[in-house]
Amino acid sequence: MDAIKEAINSFCSPVAIFTTAIFMFALFMAFPKQMTNKWVAGAIGLGVVGFFIFGMQDAHFKDIVGKADNLPIVGMIFIFGYFTWFAMKKAVENDERIAAGQPTWEKTESEEKVLVFPYLIYIEFVIALLYAAALVYWAILVQAPLEDPANPTLSPNPSKAPWYFLGLQEMLVYFDPWLAGVLFPTVIIVGLCAIPYIDNDPKTSGYYCFKQRRWAITAFMFGFWILWLVLIMVGTFLRGPNWNFFGPFEVWTAHKVVPLINVNLSEFFYIKWLGIALPQNWFIRELPGFAALFIYFILIPKALERTVFKKLYERIGAARYHILIALTFMMIALPLKMYFRWAFNLKYIIAIPEFFFNI
Repeated sequence: MDAIKEAINSFCSPVAIFTTAIFMFALFMAFPKQMTNKWVAGAIGLGVVGFFIFGMQDAHFKDIVGKADNLPIVGMIFIFGYFTWFAMKKAVENDERIAAGQPTWEKTESEEKVLVFPYLIYIEFVIALLYAAALVYWAILVQAPLEDPANPTLSPNPSKAPWYFLGLQEMLVYFDPWLAGVLFPTVIIVGLCAIPYIDNDPKTSGYYCFKQRRWAITAFMFGFWILWLVLIMVGTFLRGPNWNFFGPFEVWTAHKVVPLINVNLSEFFYIKWLGIALPQNWFIRELPGFAALFIYFILIPKALERTVFKKLYERIGAARYHILIALTFMMIALPLKMYFRWAFNLKYIIAIPEFFFNI
């Protein structure tokens, strides 16, 4: 038992967790029919349930997962997992029906029309009663996680934000506050809201589908699952004292020491690669960073416009295409920067402390 826990702890690192999540996401998007198969989805669900049952035998794991603040996050994993599976399964079934020349499930169901009252209202009323009863039972069963009055001389360690901000707090490990706290959350939220307006093909509206809107659905799911939910779960269960990373069965201790050896891109370029001192002028010093961002945000999208995304560019037009590419590349920049930190200890691509500007 202890050997299994040690193996899980040794595997669990930010790069391993994030890479595994991206790999599973890629499998889900590449093979939706196979991944939404009830046997495959059931096996994955049982695996997650089995992991929690196994983990509850450990006192530390039970204390973290069973904490009143964290119970809703555990429920969120299963609820969002189920509805993601349900929506994608419906989409796959509709894709098959469209390919066979049959009407979608939504069109078939719409032919059997019933009155809103009493049928829909009655169902909603019963569900509302069940939810109210569940909330009352939850309030009785789980004590409110109230702590001592705030004390300015004693800060909790770790000091965590509310669960819905833990993804932002996790971003602060890799980005400057103006990026992690303002720009990226805005881009993620606005970008997810803008997807239906950018890719607004009316032919695919009103029913579940995947093949006809593969890009839009993939982008939305990546932003929602990978850049939001995964970061919330990491911040909730795996970030302990001093915001250090701990395995699921590793005891949280404030004495864990993690060396910080992060360096900026300019230091990589001038000191490590060219073997010279950093230039005094901030613009010359950060030229490698400006060049990297120019290639990433200008040259690569322009190349994609004429090759891979040529049909997309012609279909949605120049304005929507450039908005789409800007949002997409900013969203992808988040995991890329995280991987650069893990692989090369890269701190900032552009670091201009003279103007408090860091990327």
